Amino acid sequence: MLFTEIIKDNRVYQSCFRRGKFVSCNFLTVYYLPNKLPVNRFGISVSKKNGGAVQRNRIKRIFRAAYRLCETEFPIGYDIIFAARNDASEKTSAEVVRFLRGRAIPAANDPDRKDNKRGQKK
Repeated sequence: MLFTEIIKDNRVYQSCFRRGKFVSCNFLTVYYLPNKLPVNRFGISVSKKNGGAVQRNRIKRIFRAAYRLCETEFPIGYDIIFAARNDASEKTSAEVVRFLRGRAIPAANDPDRKDNKRGQKK
């Protein structure tokens, strides 16, 4: 991956889950948070609810492949976490790419969108 580092620290995951914005569909939720670094940091979260080890590893491979195809379209300087939801193991990387290009990348490029904010008071 060209502009990306892998997130390995649980503190970064928790920060992104708590303070980050998100976009979701029925099989994937994408959390993103500005990190003030010259690179993106990328992580994947797949719980045991998504199946056994084989299914979870398949989901991670699909998500990595989709991110790799769309990596240059994401803005630089974000923590990006893909959290698998129901039926994620039945999807292909093309379907994930379609979701990323249709909703996740435009939301990350426009931080003031109303459909990707949590219940934040202004």
